[in-house]
Amino acid sequence: MLVHFELICRDRESHARRGRFRTTHGVVETPVFMPVGTQATVKSLTPQEVEDLGARILLGNTYHLYLRPGAERIARLGGLHQFMGWKGAILTDSGGFQVFSLAKIRTIEEEGVSFQSHIDGSRHVITPEKSVEIQEALGSDIAMCFDECTPYPVTYAYAKASMERTVRWARRCLEAHGREDQALFGIVQGSTFLDLRRACLEQLAALDLPGYAIGSLSVGEPKEEMLAVLENVAPLLPADKPRYLMGVGTPEDLVEGVRCGVDMFDCVMPTRNARNGMLFTSWGSIQIKNARYADDPRPIEDGCGCYTCRHFSRAYLRHLFMARELLAYRLNTLHNLHYYLGLMEQIRHSLEAGAFAEWRRRFYANRDGGGTSD
Repeated sequence: MLVHFELICRDRESHARRGRFRTTHGVVETPVFMPVGTQATVKSLTPQEVEDLGARILLGNTYHLYLRPGAERIARLGGLHQFMGWKGAILTDSGGFQVFSLAKIRTIEEEGVSFQSHIDGSRHVITPEKSVEIQEALGSDIAMCFDECTPYPVTYAYAKASMERTVRWARRCLEAHGREDQALFGIVQGSTFLDLRRACLEQLAALDLPGYAIGSLSVGEPKEEMLAVLENVAPLLPADKPRYLMGVGTPEDLVEGVRCGVDMFDCVMPTRNARNGMLFTSWGSIQIKNARYADDPRPIEDGCGCYTCRHFSRAYLRHLFMARELLAYRLNTLHNLHYYLGLMEQIRHSLEAGAFAEWRRRFYANRDGGGTSD
């Protein structure tokens, strides 16, 4: 298999697991967080900086790269890896989420989705076959089946019809997919209706794809409903293949996703929040624009080994952010990605040591006031 998943160990008290999988561009240790490189870049950082932070796999965005600069152009220039100068693995999403969330006008039909570009208003159609064609041109290591990102709230009847369409589209993606050095993952839909999620999973599992994802969570549903889906669906995903939770989320979401058996995560939160001045720490988060940091000589977090914390104070970071200096976005992003990638490394070590449950208790104790406050 193109993505060969190796299970290293399991947690005794939960569904958490430690593994790794191999791609044509290297080995990925799991559980893993994938920084988001929407437009062939992790915003404000160089590929070398992202690699130095410990990332071995990034996420690229099919919808954005299709609209600009175009998949054909990227293919002519050597593929997405060469185009963006990234040596590690790349996963590309199908474009489904962006079509449903960003397109100005869209029409969903059995053939695919017609939409108006959010950039220039031009009209486009993406079908399952077109999504596969774009991702094959980009040359990612992992491609995702085209799916309908089910909104929330939604009726049972709509969720059922949407889920069934996603399954039919997955079959069409599999039939269209022919690139031998690229793995195709399926996406389990069904909103918060557990019977629909299970039915979708059963039908997708029959396709024997190299990996499976859970989609359309963190789209407005209450946290308890998201967690219910995770607890009931993630452990049912094929155990011998990578399990991917798409677009989620907070540090707590990652920890609970791992507890439920998820191997792969992505989210714009660490990079987007960095640009908005929110910085993550082991005890919570801070808004660097707050006036109380104007004379604060401390780093973002004592003991943090990232470049930002080793060299700069909160006062300096606040000054940069308030002055809208570009360096603010770079330094904030370096710290937040260091935190997210370090969090996953801690989880992997705890699983190897058979101590995930204790690590998880300490994680929440710190966030409940047992750690260093600001």
